[in-house]
Amino acid sequence: MCVTAVESRPAGAIGTSSSPSHRPLGARVMAFVALTKPRIIELLLITTVPVMFLAEQGVPDLWLVFVTCLGGYLSAGGANALNMYIDRDIDALMDRTSQRPLVTGMVSPRECLAFGIALAIGSTLLFGLAVNWLSAWLALGALLFYVVIYTMILKRRTSQNIVWGGIAGCMPVLIGWSSVTNSLSWAPVILFLVMFFWTPPHYWPLSMKVKDDYARVGVPMLPVVASNKVVARQIVLYSWVMVAVSLLLQPLGYTGWFYTVVAAVTGGWWLWEAHGLQSRAKAEVTGGKLKEMRLFHWSITYVSLLFVAVAVDPFLR
Repeated sequence: MCVTAVESRPAGAIGTSSSPSHRPLGARVMAFVALTKPRIIELLLITTVPVMFLAEQGVPDLWLVFVTCLGGYLSAGGANALNMYIDRDIDALMDRTSQRPLVTGMVSPRECLAFGIALAIGSTLLFGLAVNWLSAWLALGALLFYVVIYTMILKRRTSQNIVWGGIAGCMPVLIGWSSVTNSLSWAPVILFLVMFFWTPPHYWPLSMKVKDDYARVGVPMLPVVASNKVVARQIVLYSWVMVAVSLLLQPLGYTGWFYTVVAAVTGGWWLWEAHGLQSRAKAEVTGGKLKEMRLFHWSITYVSLLFVAVAVDPFLR
């Protein structure tokens, strides 16, 4: 199943019909902020900063933390803006995206494109000049992967879109480590893999909730093309691999008892929720009783607690 173009709602169809430049300044500023998807970037930063503590085995230089976070925000924000530019046709037809700035006409497509490119260039230069060029290339690679590989190639063509497209969201782990050490090692690679296996079971429950939205615009998210039982089975498989990988840091000598306990407890609860979802799917429970969003919300809590443990563990060894 593949859709390459969907007729877009005219800019400004929601709200006033005046041109974007005539909108109130405050609303325009907030619209440009919305293009960066701040809530998603919060999660990316949660996985960046703790890895800097792990790399430093203590408190990293706070100015370096600030610049890395700023560069990460600008890079991810540029990727998100370019994603909205490319997906503006289907965003206009999906309930969950119908209020995005390009759909409402608060920002014009040309402005969004220029904004995204400016953030991409600015973030790369900031990383290269104020952090190091390894981090700069990693950040740029993540941006290009998200925009080109995921948004332009995978999203509308395969149900495995979020599996491979999620690689972009794993990159902040590598960037956090490289910003401190100007190198890479097995520790960030393991955490990269944790995030890689975390992404599908994190996003598929949400996709189950809004699969009608994706079906309407022809985006073949797994819950659109497969039954709830198949999706839940995939969620359980990815969840087990994710938890197993998360426990590798301790035997390899990168973390101590505290991280291991947190990883085991939070991972165990995750598996409980995943298997619960699978049981309800097997029983052909539908609607609100499927409770797929329980795992989605827990997935955010899980990754937050896990990476807090990554940051705290060096102080308890």
